Amino acid sequence: MAATTTIERDVVIAAPASTILPHLADLHRWVEWSPWEGRDPDLHREYGGEPGAVGSTYAWKGNRKAGSGDMVVRRVEPHDVEIGLRFTAPFRSSNTTAFRLHEVPDGTRVVWTMTSPVTVTSRIVGLFMNMEQFVGGDFEKGLARLKALVEP
Repeated sequence: MAATTTIERDVVIAAPASTILPHLADLHRWVEWSPWEGRDPDLHREYGGEPGAVGSTYAWKGNRKAGSGDMVVRRVEPHDVEIGLRFTAPFRSSNTTAFRLHEVPDGTRVVWTMTSPVTVTSRIVGLFMNMEQFVGGDFEKGLARLKALVEP
């Protein structure tokens, strides 16, 4: 089995999973909370498939800050969304990102995970950048935006 690296962050949102899930599964709605929104005001977006359904897609192409890539929804269940995430620029990588929703006394704990293969490129990038802190910080920002969007 190939070596992988995993980055994970979580937040508790005072709302039921059924209220949160559409914001995660429908890729059109990511513009409302994604930590990467605003990096390129001229970002080109392209969507495909039925919003919020398995097989729906989102592709983007932007400036150096936004990069380019695509996502495909692989699984949507009441407490689980899995997305295939592929970057094509500024570097190439294929990842799996998942959201797990766990009911807790104060609402729903949302766990955002990204699993990536360890490659030569990721090892080189790792020499210059702490991906755990870099991507983890983006996840924290995105989850905070999602929480602010969803909570009453």
